[in-house]
Amino acid sequence: MESCPSPRLLEGSRIKLLKLLGRYRGGDAADQDCAERVKALVASEADCALRSCMPGHLTGSAWVVNGGGDKALLLHHAKLRRWIQPGGHADGDFDLMRVAQREASEESGLASIKAVNAEIFDLDIHQIPARGEVPEHLHFDLRFLFRADESEPLRANEESFGLRWVPLQELAQLSDELSVHRMRDKWLALAGAAITS
Repeated sequence: MESCPSPRLLEGSRIKLLKLLGRYRGGDAADQDCAERVKALVASEADCALRSCMPGHLTGSAWVVNGGGDKALLLHHAKLRRWIQPGGHADGDFDLMRVAQREASEESGLASIKAVNAEIFDLDIHQIPARGEVPEHLHFDLRFLFRADESEPLRANEESFGLRWVPLQELAQLSDELSVHRMRDKWLALAGAAITS
């Protein structure tokens, strides 16, 4: 159920999110263009954190790595039928890191998910196909970096067909999602590692 905070709280939350977006430094021109589009949405649409905001709205995702940093948590999304990172709708919450952590916990059953830092790790704008009464629309997705304990049991919910800790060197065999590959590469650059894919 969508609920909207008071106008005063909403304004403060949007300003905080715009400041967070202002600190984001993308890897290339396309990444920076994406950041500008997300900032424009947040600045112009007071209801951009609600699903009812069309043609697009905010979502939060989690790039979750294990303690060794050599595996990422991916789920086989039931609606999209693709292997992607956990995440979901903001539903009125402008704290997108909190959204990402909540969604990752709900979709994996992991209690050990902890943020690596408070900055945006990656941004993506992608098209979601029409489903039932919901028209085709855009997700303006803010991704954050988390770590979790790989030894903790995974428990998928109804939103996915399965969950898996995927070795980064095997990720391309499971997912052809460009943004998933981009997050892998960003993580490896951040971790100072190298991979051949």
